[in-house]
Amino acid sequence: MTLRVERDKATGVAVVTLDRERRHNAIDLATAAALGEVWRELRHAEDVRAVVLTGAGSAAFCTGIDRGVDVPQPASPYSADDPLIAIGPKACDLWKPVIAAVNGMACGGAFYLLGESEFIVSSSSATYFDPHTTYGMVSAYEAVYMAQRMPFGEAARMSLMGTAERLSAQRAYEIGLVSELAAPGELLPAALRAAQTLAGFPTESVQGTVRALWSAKQAALQQALAQAPALIALGNLPAEQQAELFAGRREAAVEPRVR
Repeated sequence: MTLRVERDKATGVAVVTLDRERRHNAIDLATAAALGEVWRELRHAEDVRAVVLTGAGSAAFCTGIDRGVDVPQPASPYSADDPLIAIGPKACDLWKPVIAAVNGMACGGAFYLLGESEFIVSSSSATYFDPHTTYGMVSAYEAVYMAQRMPFGEAARMSLMGTAERLSAQRAYEIGLVSELAAPGELLPAALRAAQTLAGFPTESVQGTVRALWSAKQAALQQALAQAPALIALGNLPAEQQAELFAGRREAAVEPRVR
């Protein structure tokens, strides 16, 4: 099982947990498919009015796509297959509020999920970073999502600095990426308190407010995301060169600066 879903009919809250702790909750193809199925299922679940999304264990919320996944790409430079493109709740037309409870590392493809959550409750020990540039990849979708949630300079710095720098939970809170900090042992209770509050309100008005909030930025978001496939096709190193950079990361590892 790569995804765990627990529903509490009494409170109207579902907890969706990425359950690949030994892989730092990285997303393989089965997990990507399961996320899409869960979001679509929750659209029709009348007993669920709010969702908490988190990762198993304390080391990582999610570290993006599993590097062991083989994603064949079309030969055409005008198209790219991205297995993470539909893992978020909004991509699956779920407008019930989703609160991300971030524990440990959140990096790379994790921002597809954080970018489509209403707000983030973070463990005080969590860190945020984007490794793409370090390994010869364009941060396109991730950078676009974060540019909508963070001051531009902060989003640019995180996207460009790769593995050399990590954003601390405290700094993420200061710049508005994170809405609430919690001690590691209090993370899930804190997220559940917020979700239970939302689930206690009339769901029609809550979902309507979610749609209103997203409509304020959706046009710009869609225009920006439309550019991502071409930028990735142009800027990514060939897969074998990326693999060489990943293989050498331990030898060349430098302790990342946390700020």
